[in-house]
Amino acid sequence: MKKLLTLGLLLALFTSCAPSEEELLTAGMAKMDTQSWAEAIDYFDRLLENHPTNSQALNAKGVALFQLKDYEKAIPVFNEAIATDSISYKPWFNRGNANLELGNFKEAVADYNMASRLDEKQTDIYYNRGLALLGMESYEDALFDFDAALQVNPNQALVYFNRGKAQLGNNDPVAALESLTNAVNLDAKNGAAYYLLGVTRMSALGQKEEGCADLKMALSLGFTEAKTWIDDFCS
Repeated sequence: MKKLLTLGLLLALFTSCAPSEEELLTAGMAKMDTQSWAEAIDYFDRLLENHPTNSQALNAKGVALFQLKDYEKAIPVFNEAIATDSISYKPWFNRGNANLELGNFKEAVADYNMASRLDEKQTDIYYNRGLALLGMESYEDALFDFDAALQVNPNQALVYFNRGKAQLGNNDPVAALESLTNAVNLDAKNGAAYYLLGVTRMSALGQKEEGCADLKMALSLGFTEAKTWIDDFCS
């Protein structure tokens, strides 16, 4: 009888030493803070073994997989997070980001739309949805989102850069010139923006001297696609 009681006490001791759901979540989040993505996933998996409907752990695991560029693995995890908590914008937004990376632009837009409906204050959605719309060649809708993003913060070089791409797709080189100029003024190391600026000046506006200067700047920043234009038109 004493042996049975002792065994019971040992089992109780081992049980009490097991980390709780909250402790595993906290430990996983701490690993996320240090960008230790694989270690974070280990903690979340341990938590989810006993608590498979913990939406916070599911969403965080999906984010960790996203950071590891395992986009295809991240999407089913975000699906589970949505199934357990469909009113949080986060897994919708994060699944949209994974779909965007995979080139699933239509699905990404649908996810961003739902995220925006759930929390209209999340203005980061504008830029990401704009990128997905740009990928779909829906230039007018993309411009609407890029403009909304710039209203929140007008000092975003990448937003101006992609706004310029959308304007070029919309056959508006004059407006694109302004956007691309803003992009390089805000980020003087954006070789791709200098390249588009140079090509736009030369091909659409006939500004050869200025265009060549932009192309040479793009090449100096490592954007090698500019070399062909320089060799053909700037010798």
